[in-house]
Amino acid sequence: MGKKMAFSSKAKSEFEIREGERRLDADPATAPPDAGVVFIGRVSSPWTERSQCPKNMREAGEKGGGGRISLGPAYAPGLQGLDKYSHAVLLSWLDRSPRDLIVQKPRHAETAKGTFALRSPVRPNPIGMHIVRILGIDMARGVIELEAIDLLDGTPVVDIKPYFASTDSIPDAARPPRDGA
Repeated sequence: MGKKMAFSSKAKSEFEIREGERRLDADPATAPPDAGVVFIGRVSSPWTERSQCPKNMREAGEKGGGGRISLGPAYAPGLQGLDKYSHAVLLSWLDRSPRDLIVQKPRHAETAKGTFALRSPVRPNPIGMHIVRILGIDMARGVIELEAIDLLDGTPVVDIKPYFASTDSIPDAARPPRDGA
């Protein structure tokens, strides 16, 4: 499960720099780590190309095509009790994304924004967060069946946590209007 993956030159060319964007002086992927991350499993999805992959979970649900999380055998016992929940928070490692843009200009936006003000997969630590609907869990195989997923096939899984609507949902959370839409 702990296979190290770098993004390909093809993937990097898909993330060409746009006007207003700024790269970091050094790629975080080449920096000495502050901590270690172990991949506990992989995602199976119908999406094999970035151009096909839904940009978010709403779009993933609209496109259809469920997904699956397959855990390494050592981590399967950690699923005990998760079957009582309808949803989970999935943390993924967006292994095919560059890590060196600190200011980005999304295609739909009129202006550039800092990476931490965006949901882009391009970030110093490419951790994805996904709220997924659980359709079923096979404890023996360490498999979670998902209604939908917005990840490329083979994406590493960092962690899974139960979703608590009572504490994870913030009804009065504010965000600026989407520009360029």
